[in-house]
Amino acid sequence: MPTCRPRRTFLAAALTFLLAACGGVVTPSVAPKPGDAGLPVLLTVDRQIEVREGWLARRHEMILPLMRQHGVGLWIVVSEEFHNDPLAEYVAPPRPYVGNRDVFAFFDGGDAGLKKLAVTGYAEESVERFFESPPAGAGIKGLKEWVDKFRPEKIALAIGGRRGVTRSLTRDSYTWLGESLGPENEKKFVSAAGLIEDYLDTRIPEEFEHYAALVRATEVLARRALSNEVIAPGRTTVGEVRMWLFRESGRLGLEPWFQPDLRLQRPSRADQKTASGFLSVAKEAMVIERGDLIHLDFGLSYMGLSSDWQKMAYVLKPGEARAPAGLERALANTNFLQDAVVRLSRPGKAAAAVYDETMAEMKAKGITAMVYSHPLGPQGHGLGASIDFRSAKREPDAPLKKLRDGSFLALELNTSTEVAEWGGQKVTMMAEDPVYLTAEGWKFFQPRQEALYLIK
Repeated sequence: MPTCRPRRTFLAAALTFLLAACGGVVTPSVAPKPGDAGLPVLLTVDRQIEVREGWLARRHEMILPLMRQHGVGLWIVVSEEFHNDPLAEYVAPPRPYVGNRDVFAFFDGGDAGLKKLAVTGYAEESVERFFESPPAGAGIKGLKEWVDKFRPEKIALAIGGRRGVTRSLTRDSYTWLGESLGPENEKKFVSAAGLIEDYLDTRIPEEFEHYAALVRATEVLARRALSNEVIAPGRTTVGEVRMWLFRESGRLGLEPWFQPDLRLQRPSRADQKTASGFLSVAKEAMVIERGDLIHLDFGLSYMGLSSDWQKMAYVLKPGEARAPAGLERALANTNFLQDAVVRLSRPGKAAAAVYDETMAEMKAKGITAMVYSHPLGPQGHGLGASIDFRSAKREPDAPLKKLRDGSFLALELNTSTEVAEWGGQKVTMMAEDPVYLTAEGWKFFQPRQEALYLIK
């Protein structure tokens, strides 16, 4: 997941790209390859920072209403040297922070509105465009003075949440804040988990075109990986495909946010399942053979946003021009499952209700299905309402999470279908597509897969 240290996810210029926002042309640092033809417009490092700082001004407008909604008078984010807080690049300019402890504090100033204070190890012009700073030498005492001035009733910290970004404050930083602000203020410390989730799960319109470009880039690399450009049946290993994806992503200045995974299914080989019921990832040394059904799970980070993408490919046997009809029917079942989730989803509807209704439809149709869709955004496994089997196992009195208009989701699911050509063996057909929520349901950023990729 992202940190605030500048990384390859901030993209070194890799190709000649038109700058979408200003129409300029940038000289590439890497000569384009023939396979790059389908890649979208991507921004150079300097333009990424400029655009993301523009987003930051817009996102800061969201903070005070969210703080008041959650009853919070002060929200504090602490980023430590060599242990950057994952929130830092989303509440402050996406630049390096190397102070021992850098603090970003948001106060409800009442009639004065949102007041923002940054206590950083080094004075930095980009930070000062967004935050006030204590007088030189005041350091953490400056934060204490602001706390005494505004007297917040609740001080929200990244503690007590169920997900990493909502529980990212270290024990030592918690102790340091308690000692610095005093015991009376320490009593006011509360979890910022709900505030953080709402902040990160809310998409702004300016992000859309850049996220769409990220999804397109993910698709282009995935298609190339699942083709004869990369795979020579009988020779290429799973590990070689994975390393190609790492290498090509890096060449473009993109970075996978998790290790690209492949799964192989073939006749008379029931792939070993994990404890949670998913197909196990293929071993690196496993050679891809003719007749294999390949699954790829792959996601990239760009502009502080993450994609998540799963597609299926079939390796043709000699004399074959298409995949066996049974495999095509299996993919059609997965498309049917996608259709149900899309049709049943609406802004404001409980995600658990969408899951329950979808699974009821699949049961009525006799389709063996799993749905484990999750939000996308700053993190690939984002915060927000998930449409998945976990939501069905909720506590009876727990509030239902509702779908948020405009949010991004990884529509991740699978079906298992008996394939006659494989002797009745069940085949799992997986899919994962980034989608966004509208009044008519989910919309795909890129057309979904309705035919297997074919490898000759």
